[in-house]
Amino acid sequence: MNKYEKRFRVKPGMTILAVMLLASCTAPKGDWTREEKQLLGAREDVMRVLTVNNQEDSLILRTSCTWLSDEDLQSPEFRNLSEKLVATVTSPEQDGVGIAGPQVGILRRVIAVQRFDKEGEPFEVYPNIAVIETRGETVEGPEGCLSIPGWRGMVPRYRDITIKYTVPETLCDTTEQVTGFTAVIFQHENDHLAGILYTDRATSLSER
Repeated sequence: MNKYEKRFRVKPGMTILAVMLLASCTAPKGDWTREEKQLLGAREDVMRVLTVNNQEDSLILRTSCTWLSDEDLQSPEFRNLSEKLVATVTSPEQDGVGIAGPQVGILRRVIAVQRFDKEGEPFEVYPNIAVIETRGETVEGPEGCLSIPGWRGMVPRYRDITIKYTVPETLCDTTEQVTGFTAVIFQHENDHLAGILYTDRATSLSER
């Protein structure tokens, strides 16, 4: 299996629309779907964030994402998506520290993360991201999610991980060690790409 070959699972309760969307996003391709182009072609910089309060949104949030091809990464659509992800997560309405493709309806393996471990704490975009190694023990800490408004939970996460992603400019895969709170953000956003929400891992939940 090469890195673009992925399977999808049809879950009970999925609508025909959700199943069709799922299937259309799993095959390797060098082009964006019509639905993706419509979302990315909107004039607004800030995208709508999907939430579990909406049934159709919830089905998409539970869907595994497909990898980005070299053609995808070199396209205007990817550059547009990168800008919109950062604009969305940093908007006053959201004010988050990370966001993943499926949270804006794009079922691709891409996230934007605030790097608290770097000078200036910049937001950076990571396509074809994966957590490939964890070290030490997990530590519980508080988490929230833009897609689960009004709730917080205590979630066990590793504080020392290795990530792997594709550098869009070179199309080369690279690895990086990430520690501390930034490692927690990467794990949270990486889970979104597999249809996993922090509530699935939480040891306790509470309303804000």
